[in-house]
Amino acid sequence: MSTDIVQKLWGFCHTLRHDGIDYGDYIEQITYLLFLKMADEKGIDLSAIEVPGKKGKTELVDCSWPTLEEQSGTRLTDHYNEILRALGQAPGILGDIYSGAQSRFNNPVNLKKLVSLIDETEWTTLGVDVKAQAYEGLLEKAASEGKKGAGQFFTPRILIQSIVRCMKPDPRSAPDFTICDPAVGTGGFLVAAYEWLAKETKGALERDVAKRVKTKTYFGEELVARPRRLALMNLYLHGIEPHIRLGDSIYESPSAERFECILTNPPFGTKGASQAPERDDFTVATSNKQLNFVQHILTILKPGGRAAVVLPDNVLFADQAGEIMKIVAEDCDLHTVLRLPRGTFTPYSQGVKANVIFFTKGYSTEKVWIYDARTNVEQITKKDRPLTPEHFKEFEKCYGADPNGKSKRKTSDSKEDRWRSFHISEVKERDFKLDGFKWIKEESLDDADDLPPAEELATDAIGELKETVAELNQVLALLEGNGGESKPKSRAQA
Repeated sequence: MSTDIVQKLWGFCHTLRHDGIDYGDYIEQITYLLFLKMADEKGIDLSAIEVPGKKGKTELVDCSWPTLEEQSGTRLTDHYNEILRALGQAPGILGDIYSGAQSRFNNPVNLKKLVSLIDETEWTTLGVDVKAQAYEGLLEKAASEGKKGAGQFFTPRILIQSIVRCMKPDPRSAPDFTICDPAVGTGGFLVAAYEWLAKETKGALERDVAKRVKTKTYFGEELVARPRRLALMNLYLHGIEPHIRLGDSIYESPSAERFECILTNPPFGTKGASQAPERDDFTVATSNKQLNFVQHILTILKPGGRAAVVLPDNVLFADQAGEIMKIVAEDCDLHTVLRLPRGTFTPYSQGVKANVIFFTKGYSTEKVWIYDARTNVEQITKKDRPLTPEHFKEFEKCYGADPNGKSKRKTSDSKEDRWRSFHISEVKERDFKLDGFKWIKEESLDDADDLPPAEELATDAIGELKETVAELNQVLALLEGNGGESKPKSRAQA
């Protein structure tokens, strides 16, 4: 059912391309209209939304679905614009979703067609799963078929679900249990965390717990307005009212909130990261966004809280990575590293090689377990070799039932065993650079014809060069700021 809805709505997107509406614009406009349609089905009265009028007087705007549906031509586009402006000033999640909303329709015929398409389905009669799957299906298509870089807001669901199964983000375990994604994108991690809970409980929660889960459990932050808007809608369709702040997790001071569980995939690349943030809680001064996200997580994670963070390879071998991973290893139990298959982020960010690090705050690291799901594993492709749950099935078994990595773990003596542990002394010997632990022989390297694709090799090289330049600029900035003398920074307490 959800697939049929996705195909119907997505098919119309190609028509809208001629109206200058890109994939992201289209999903955004669907978000606005879908909310109005479901509000009408649920009997939510939007017929008299108060907005500031002239001379300080309040005016009422009828934002109900029937008033939109009955219009056509320029009256339709004018009324649609009026609705968006009015709802953007409304309180609560309504104002959050419509904040700064603008119509992208130049041709009223196209707007009328989309209104009619959405009106054909009685959305509230569909199960939550169907609505949510349809919406997530549209998000995934926008990420995979949109312009390059769209995938920075989208992590493959199969990877997210595997991480969530390991982390078991269960709000029933504590009355103040909260889950956060400080780089929330379109909300994939938070949605998967809730779906995991729904599956575990079969939807049966005590009334007070259900209310807390719905309104006080899921948190996030997003720098860009559009993905935040989509995340709010994504979770709303799952019956959740999340707290997702629009802001910069790294360069702005963190709030006082602390979280039991953090699941996140910080945006790849160095764009926009020209200088180190001025934060007292950061021990290491760096402009590397991903490393700063790690430092940010150390701050916002509660003692005893757990985190899973996706990080690209070049972050793990950067010079300052050793400094930050040393802090992580001292302040947390950095118990597990998952080395992801090549092409995991196909088609969003094809050349990126990445890892997931798992740690628990408040316990120093004694041993790091690494699972190599990459060496001698065929590269993931969009059609012939897509990412499947089988890629992570053995890892999840090795990880064990304890979300904090405390399950009894074992490895074999085989050189081909993908699951190995390394004592913290071995990690120290490598200056805490976690990318250096490789024990399976790379068969493809014996044959030049089997080398990784040129795009992947180029991406690796460019990543290393950018990292080197960023580090050199940081050194120059420190030297210039201190009159040529670099001064050590004191260790801040989170």
